[in-house]
Amino acid sequence: MTGTDESKEAAPLFCGTLNEDAAALAEAVRRGETLLGSLPAKPRRAAAQQRAAADVLTLCNDLRTRFLAAHAASVYDALTESRSRALRLTELLFAAAETFPGLAPTRAHMAQESKRPQADKEGLEIAQGIFLRAVLNDDAAGRHLMNAMLRPTRRAAALRAEFTRSDRVELETVLVERHGPAAQVTLHNLQCLNAEDDRLVDDLETAIDLVLLDDRIRVGVLRGGVMNHPRYRGRRVFSAGINLAALHSGEISFADFLMRRELACIGKIVWGLTAEREDAAGYALPAHKPWAAAVDSFAIGGGMQLLLVFDWVVAASDAYFSLPAAQEGIVPGAANLRLTRFTGSRLARRLILGGRRIQALDREAALVCDEVVAPEEVDAAVERATQALDNPAVVANRHMLNHAEESPEAFRRYLAEFAFIQANRLYDRDVLDKLRRTWSASRRGES
Repeated sequence: MTGTDESKEAAPLFCGTLNEDAAALAEAVRRGETLLGSLPAKPRRAAAQQRAAADVLTLCNDLRTRFLAAHAASVYDALTESRSRALRLTELLFAAAETFPGLAPTRAHMAQESKRPQADKEGLEIAQGIFLRAVLNDDAAGRHLMNAMLRPTRRAAALRAEFTRSDRVELETVLVERHGPAAQVTLHNLQCLNAEDDRLVDDLETAIDLVLLDDRIRVGVLRGGVMNHPRYRGRRVFSAGINLAALHSGEISFADFLMRRELACIGKIVWGLTAEREDAAGYALPAHKPWAAAVDSFAIGGGMQLLLVFDWVVAASDAYFSLPAAQEGIVPGAANLRLTRFTGSRLARRLILGGRRIQALDREAALVCDEVVAPEEVDAAVERATQALDNPAVVANRHMLNHAEESPEAFRRYLAEFAFIQANRLYDRDVLDKLRRTWSASRRGES
């Protein structure tokens, strides 16, 4: 394999048998990896070497796509022992790399990639996007993976006794506290205004699990903590969205951040936890609860995405909302699926495609939040909201509203396409250029 037309002619012709096709894929990708290994590191490649590397990666991804088009269900069944094992995303991806060499990057490959800035990475996560698109598009495999991601994490299970005993667990970027029948989850990723990164997603999913696992808690509340950032010192901030500095430096992962956030972290707010037990008809019994959110200062990007799954949103009158997808260049999670339900298509396009910002006192704010109060009245408004949501009928009706507005099947189909599109966007030149400009501006103190 050389990355030229000659290499395309050498691409294997799959015969339709899983084992033989897997062997052909493994050999083709091995040749491609050998060529890539013979080249200088990406930043030092000449133009011809860059083209050769791009051709090889494209060919390997095309072969993975063709292989999965024929064998996705069989591959998933092999990895999960006919869906008797629940593997989370990263476990599944690395199991695929080990069991079917060449299908996905190995742990060693990803460990090496993680040390590089985003612009210097080879783009191995695109193979992960191809794999997850195929799995999620398969009805049985996709449903099984979604349910696996809705199970409590091992970390939450380990912290459950501590939370029960003290009603409080403080993680690196998230604090969760129980106050009677309500739990407040407070984001305190302080230095970066609650910008989201791999650490925050892990902490937030753990906190959500602790809330959902505790039978004493009937309502969850999400709010931003008090900042120590110079521009917002002493003020609460809800969320600045994805941490663009971390993305620029290569510290935002496709599987553990972008996909886990949607399938597990936000998914558990919508659908609750998938329990181990099933009812007599064989359906999993979810543990879900109503959630309120309180927006102080702003909900940017991922912060605004979060609001689309909450049952009641309180906003301070000086806050604003935005989805700067066009400026960042990546897809804003599941906002493209959910936002039109709230705002209609035209305003959704102005927000996502045009970067429109909504102030809390704008007329359109009523489409994305339920109550706007003076900053000093947010605490009281949140208390009223939690009391209103603390009702068994609310639990039943939110469950039915969520199913009516966004079926798990519709969400799964969306996430399948999202996996592929977002993985590719992470390595598109316009995104990398925007990240470089944003990083340079921050170094000059312009943001």
